Amino acid sequence: MNDIAQEAGVGRVTLYGHFPSREALVEAALIRLLAQGDEVLKTVDLTGDPRDALRTLMESGWLLIAQAASVLQAAQAALPPGRIQELHAKPEQRVHDLIRRGQTEGVFRADFPADLLASALHHIMHGAAVDVAAGRLGPTDAPRFVAEMALAVCLVPTAAARPRPAPE
Repeated sequence: MNDIAQEAGVGRVTLYGHFPSREALVEAALIRLLAQGDEVLKTVDLTGDPRDALRTLMESGWLLIAQAASVLQAAQAALPPGRIQELHAKPEQRVHDLIRRGQTEGVFRADFPADLLASALHHIMHGAAVDVAAGRLGPTDAPRFVAEMALAVCLVPTAAARPRPAPE
């Protein structure tokens, strides 16, 4: 306790004093970060070629995830997975809409549901954050890698890269 607080007869004040539980504090922090991120992502131009839009969205989203990694990690430890998914619904809608548009335009693969592709992109972004934290991926390389992996997942495969049919 510092001298000023002691003289005033005030005990230690923490953020926990403003929230009923650690979970409530973590949830409030995550909600705030997601709202700030949504404001940034609203400015990202998703018109035009879906490939360019996806690249831009993934690079912009990566920067937000990198900045919020510690709060997200705390949320994953403190909150039920369903709650985290609920809180991500608005930002994920932007990804879903872009994927569906790309599928309609024949640019993104339609042999997988848009929800599955969006989920794969989510895992790419969060996996890259883990790899950066572990030193396996450089933070300056991450945006490009994330964007390129997202395109590799979403683009319609060329004839040479198409998966072979399963044996009967």
